[in-house]
Amino acid sequence: MLNNPYILIVEDDAEISQFLQSSLRLNGYEAVCVSHLDEAVKRFAMSKPQLTILDLNLPDGDGADFITSIRSHSDMPIIVLSAKQSEQEKVRCFDLGADDYLAKPFGIQELLARIRVSLKRTTKMSLRDDIYEVGALEIDLINQSVKLNQAPLHLTPTEFKLLFKLVQKPGKVFTHRQLLNDVWGAEYVDEVHYLRIHMGRLRARLEQNPATPRYILTEAGIGYRLAAS
Repeated sequence: MLNNPYILIVEDDAEISQFLQSSLRLNGYEAVCVSHLDEAVKRFAMSKPQLTILDLNLPDGDGADFITSIRSHSDMPIIVLSAKQSEQEKVRCFDLGADDYLAKPFGIQELLARIRVSLKRTTKMSLRDDIYEVGALEIDLINQSVKLNQAPLHLTPTEFKLLFKLVQKPGKVFTHRQLLNDVWGAEYVDEVHYLRIHMGRLRARLEQNPATPRYILTEAGIGYRLAAS
């Protein structure tokens, strides 16, 4: 099992925790469970998991504090698994640096799919691959160029900044505020209409049918993500 991806489960419900651990092990992962926020931080420091599945309602605090703590020094994928289903809660976690958010009750196959996407992304990052390809889209991060169906695609500086931000973590949701802050600046974080206009133009260049996008996907009320595969 030593060569299998190691996942930390932070969940105080013993039944859910046991189910997650056994399901992950059956699918080729090593999995360790903790039930408290303090334990999670200590376990991460000791063993450096490759991914964490995180509940928010923990006996000794808010699981979101774990995201804040880890994001100060690690880019490890964090998948929030919570009974909290509000749009505001999802936005809060994504803004803090969560990679994905799955509401309880959940399907194990969906969770496994999201784990695979997150681990695939970190593998690509660790290989320092400077060219990202998905479908007919090719993004060269070093030369700051984009090809679609092997033909050069000319983007405006703003369009490229948006695409460059999304391609840093394919499959991860970036919130409206994150994109507005990184592309336009902190004074524009509430100007969601700016983002929608430019994202619409970017989609018009990339997508065969912008109404059913293949590459840039919308998380309603939250933000956007680049398709991971």
